[in-house]
Amino acid sequence: MAKIRVKQVKSSIKRPQDQKRTLQALGLRGIGQQVEHEQTPSILGMISKVKHLVSTEEA
Repeated sequence: MAKIRVKQVKSSIKRPQDQKRTLQALGLRGIGQQVEHEQTPSILGMISKVKHLVSTEEA
């Protein structure tokens, strides 16, 4: 499968708890941190939930 690179660009402060947990599940702990994941439906669903806090690109 294709890989996708996810980068946190905004803070999780003052965000609902479910969005904070989604960022943790993606492996993001702070602004500027990047992680790579496989493009699976579950990962794409998590990214769409916090799309206002992250940026994505093909890896």
